[in-house]
Amino acid sequence: MDIDLIFRIAGVGIIVAVLDILLKKSGKDEQAMMTTIAGLVVVLMMIVGEIGTLFDTIRSVFGL
Repeated sequence: MDIDLIFRIAGVGIIVAVLDILLKKSGKDEQAMMTTIAGLVVVLMMIVGEIGTLFDTIRSVFGL
């Protein structure tokens, strides 16, 4: 796993947290929730490839 991936996930988290705070302060709770969900989907899409690599490694280690 690359340290770059961790920094990208942290960056998305910080941006989503700031947007969530700004939207909640302005009374737009629904948009804040949608922003949080969108951030979660973006992070999940970023780690899907790493999970696939993990399963391939496990498969090769155990000879499956």
